[in-house]
Amino acid sequence: MDFMKKIDSLSVVVPVYNEEASLPELIRRTLAACRVLQRPFELVLVDDGSRDRSPEIIAQAARDNPGAILGIMLNRNYGQHSAVMAGFKHVTGEIVVTLDADLQNPPEEIAKLVACMDEGMDVVGSVRVPRCDSVFRRVSSYMVNRLTARVTGVVMHDYGCMLRAYRRNIVQAMLQCHERSTFIPALANSFAKRTAEVEVRHAQRQGGVSKYSLLKLINLQFDLLTSITTMPLRCLSVFGMLMFLLGGGLGALILVLRVWHGPEWAVDGVFTLLAILFFFLGAQFLAMGLLGEYLGRTYQDVRARPRYFIKDILGDSLLHQAPACPPGQQNDAL
Repeated sequence: MDFMKKIDSLSVVVPVYNEEASLPELIRRTLAACRVLQRPFELVLVDDGSRDRSPEIIAQAARDNPGAILGIMLNRNYGQHSAVMAGFKHVTGEIVVTLDADLQNPPEEIAKLVACMDEGMDVVGSVRVPRCDSVFRRVSSYMVNRLTARVTGVVMHDYGCMLRAYRRNIVQAMLQCHERSTFIPALANSFAKRTAEVEVRHAQRQGGVSKYSLLKLINLQFDLLTSITTMPLRCLSVFGMLMFLLGGGLGALILVLRVWHGPEWAVDGVFTLLAILFFFLGAQFLAMGLLGEYLGRTYQDVRARPRYFIKDILGDSLLHQAPACPPGQQNDAL
């Protein structure tokens, strides 16, 4: 019967970096969206080294909403995924939802993900409809989605959307992975058995600017490519073997033609040989670059430095203070 169904507690993790323009409304709307769900919840705001008034806004929100908001203050900017992992470390809900602070994904859409998680899913992704981004962002997102789906074997249409839901055991599994650079959606899908997607609204940014510049997007692609697969190394090995066979065959052909037509023919083909030389030289540099990416990642992981350093923790949630409500009951304080 429905009233005997277990009510899973909810944790909402929001990484924040210079979002003072949208943060007050985000907090107000997220709290309202969580209260509508009629279940224990907590809002975990992770300040990722903001240089504006975001830390002050988080601190005030934690004081004004005791038992509902937990503020985690990092000492500097570590990046969105590291901030989310810091939030994961402190969540206590059975369902964990991540959300961007720019309000492009409305907090009211959290209910769709929670309803899907209540059906027994391990991970629920979201698809932004309609997508309110530039053509460049949409094209790059399409490429990331295709690559991630091929590598992980889990087809999702929008890996770039932060509005996602995870089962707590999936979050715990991710926390046991100590690599420095982590692409959370792909990492979660590597542990999940049942996944699903829901369509969510997408709005124009209401304030501030996007924190993902072209350079950061390129770095994200390298992180994605080298953190979840060794496929480029295997492709490089196949490519190197093909080039070796092609170069050997071409060298033999040039030798035969030189003997057949004389040394004059070989002189006439000097620019062709130079072009082939430059081609192989470029291929070598490409191989060295890819190998360097993996060696650099190994170097970072072997040092085993922490992903982040927490400066302070503000406020507390009732989920930290007491166990979740029994089935059929409601936490009135939330």
